[in-house]
Amino acid sequence: MAETNPFEIPPQIRELTEKNIEQFRQFYDQWMQGVTQAMSMWSATPAGQAAPGFDGLRNRAVQFAKDNADAAFALAQELAQAKDLQHLMTLQSQYAEAQMRAFTAQTQELGHLLTEAMQSMRTRP
Repeated sequence: MAETNPFEIPPQIRELTEKNIEQFRQFYDQWMQGVTQAMSMWSATPAGQAAPGFDGLRNRAVQFAKDNADAAFALAQELAQAKDLQHLMTLQSQYAEAQMRAFTAQTQELGHLLTEAMQSMRTRP
């Protein structure tokens, strides 16, 4: 009699999960296109041109959001392919560590950009 792992994830569940992730990814991509278009239209108006430094800050924040979403989708795809609970836990732990490093770097960069934008506003005529 073949011994089965009680924590093994059935292939049918993994396949269904992969399909759901792909559908959600497509929805997310469409939504981000809409957000990007709306932000572009907003920054093209005179009211949206408060300070040049803030455009860079906003653009970088949007890019960070996209990068973080890409990392989450990559994790979801890896999780969908995991064969057991141990692999799931390892993937989640690696993701958490990588994202904490990314969040730290992103926070530092955004803080620097915000400081620059505030300084440029002080020096504007």
